[in-house]
Amino acid sequence: MNISKAKATDLLKGSKGKFVGVGFIKKNGEDRKLNGRMGVHKSKYAPLTGQGLAYNPDDYGLVGIFDAQKKAYRMVNINTLYQLTVDGETYQVS
Repeated sequence: MNISKAKATDLLKGSKGKFVGVGFIKKNGEDRKLNGRMGVHKSKYAPLTGQGLAYNPDDYGLVGIFDAQKKAYRMVNINTLYQLTVDGETYQVS
């Protein structure tokens, strides 16, 4: 099923801590698949400093996801997102 980037953002932010899968193009042009969770606020693998981000990710079209394989926080660019899996449903983002 095809969805818009705005709908993909809503699905990601509304996933409420469930695992999601995303496919996107990195800044260097490489294809990247990521499985992770939204809403992770604390992890023993990636400790937080308590200072927060120095910028607002929404201003740059980014969404923060905790990568389950690398055990680290990653920013996904919504503008280069082409595939999204939420609740067992896979969507093509256009």
